[in-house]
Amino acid sequence: MSSQDQNQDQKQDQDQDQKQDQKQDQDQDQDQDQKQDQDQDQDQDQDQDQKQQQNQKQNQEPRHEKDAAKEEKKEEKKGSWKDFIYNPRTGEFLGRTASSWGLILLFYLVFYGFLAGMFSLTMWVMLQTLDENVPRHQDRVSSPGLVVRPHALEISYNRTDPTNYNQYTQQLHELLQYYNDSIQEQNDLCLVGEYTEQDHEPVKKVCQFKRSMLRQCSGLPDGSFGFEEGKPCIIIKMNRVIGLKPEGDPFINCTAKRDTPLQMQYFPPEGRLDKMFFPYYGKKAHPDYVQPLVAVKLLLRKEDYNVEQTVECKVEGSNLRNSDDRDKYLGRVTFRVRVSE
Repeated sequence: MSSQDQNQDQKQDQDQDQKQDQKQDQDQDQDQDQKQDQDQDQDQDQDQDQKQQQNQKQNQEPRHEKDAAKEEKKEEKKGSWKDFIYNPRTGEFLGRTASSWGLILLFYLVFYGFLAGMFSLTMWVMLQTLDENVPRHQDRVSSPGLVVRPHALEISYNRTDPTNYNQYTQQLHELLQYYNDSIQEQNDLCLVGEYTEQDHEPVKKVCQFKRSMLRQCSGLPDGSFGFEEGKPCIIIKMNRVIGLKPEGDPFINCTAKRDTPLQMQYFPPEGRLDKMFFPYYGKKAHPDYVQPLVAVKLLLRKEDYNVEQTVECKVEGSNLRNSDDRDKYLGRVTFRVRVSE
């Protein structure tokens, strides 16, 4: 081979070596770059871990602070309630000292004492204007009501069985015991048909109303008041009204609500309420007063037995009201009677 060929071969070998060296250098550079990337990733991971640890520490610190603050508040509350009830440092009870409590109690004692005195004074002045015997206002009871005895608006009994009507006759006996002749004879004889006015008399007299005036319905000749024979007696009385002086000649009139009239008998005759029993001066000024009575004997027949009889009684012959739709007992009364055998 010639020297030129040798030289060319050597050059080629050199070029190949250079290329190999360059590749090795490139491979080394790539390895270094990869290591640098790995190092950077590790550094980033470490930074993130440090940040998380710092955040956790920061989060834990406020929690501990909050818990500590809550405990301090609880202790403060406990201490404040105890101090409010009684503070040993200042000697306060419920927020006030003993002198403060004393001044408050003294103020309210004087204040309520003054109010009590004013109330007592006004009550005393008002009582001086009242009459203990006569109500100051009695416009709501200008006319009296009527009531019946026995105290039952529905009377039903079997005339052959005394136990059925004993309760009714017992009530009538209890009512009339105050009208016994022995008691009424102690009262005064008054003028018939004239008012017994005694406004200026310190002691009010009482007019006689003897039980015997009711005759067959007095319970004296017949202790069953007609219940046994099927012709019962019903006693009607007018409620007391202080100062009432009925005009005219008042009397009680009863009617049965049926097609044919029911025969009745009145005691005293004609059912009169004599003026001599008026006016009434009150329970305190007139303690022994007895109001006049009217007894109505129902003359039932056999065909009237086992039939309910509705009877209405009214006060008539005077200025007393007996037809007020708003008060069915004003000047009138209605009751029912049923007799069986």
